[in-house]
Amino acid sequence: MKLAGLVLFALSTSAVSAKPTFDEYLSTLRTESETLGLSSETLDDAFASIKYREKTIVHDKAQPERKKITLDAYIPRAVPEWKIAVARKHYDENIELLQRIGKDFGVQPRFIIALWGVETNFGNYTGNFSTLSALATLAYDGRREAFFKKELFAALKIIDEGHITTENMKGSWAGAMGQVQFMPSSFNAYAVDYNNDGKKDIWNSREDALASAANYLKQANWDDTYTWGRQVKLPANYNADISGLKVTKKLAEWQDLGIRTFEGKSLPNVDLDASLVMPDGVKGRVYLAYNNYKSIMRWNRSDYFATSVAHLSDAIKFRD
Repeated sequence: MKLAGLVLFALSTSAVSAKPTFDEYLSTLRTESETLGLSSETLDDAFASIKYREKTIVHDKAQPERKKITLDAYIPRAVPEWKIAVARKHYDENIELLQRIGKDFGVQPRFIIALWGVETNFGNYTGNFSTLSALATLAYDGRREAFFKKELFAALKIIDEGHITTENMKGSWAGAMGQVQFMPSSFNAYAVDYNNDGKKDIWNSREDALASAANYLKQANWDDTYTWGRQVKLPANYNADISGLKVTKKLAEWQDLGIRTFEGKSLPNVDLDASLVMPDGVKGRVYLAYNNYKSIMRWNRSDYFATSVAHLSDAIKFRD
């Protein structure tokens, strides 16, 4: 009897803890979303469109397998010569718009173009995944359920406000959307209707997309008085422990520690805080990163991403 009881208990426990089907999970999400104050029309249309997308999970599980390469190899791939040429062309063709955005948000235009270029190749690679399906699939998978549920509800709000339709809300497999790859919560916090047509359209409106990128940097404490930083050289036998974004010193203090410009000259005599960044260690590329570098890191917490944006922005400014 005891054994039979244990078997029955195990079976009943298994039944209770069995994972719901995707359709059952969607039903729960629909019930939760009804408390958000969204229209029933929005919810009916949105939830009728959501499908489980196995490709989203494949992409998610493949991410950690990415092999790390050095910046010396990465930057030429992320910012090849053709991309520099296209960035300069876009900069020149959109200079009037960029100057207006730069003045309104306090961000140098070259950084706006550089972010646009590194993030989506100037709006050409924005992703073709249904944002709602991607987010619901990732939430159902459970690895970061709370995060992706929050993003799904934020996406529903965007649709309900009329900025984009359910059918046209598309982006990356992870839910990042449009020409600047905002997650829905970032859209709700930073997206701008810069062309004043009543919609914040980061998918199709260049004005909205670029202004939204600038607004993000502004809210991340960007200061257009300064640039992002500079590549530098270390003295012999430098103590690598004195580095990282959490270690901040004045340029004069870095000078005293033997840090020099990449050309071997003294650092600028400016009262400016900086951190020493060594993504590949003391034998790789080394940078003195100013606060604007940290603002780019708020966008994407990757030194490789930030240095690629920095490299492209400098290539736009410094031409042969």
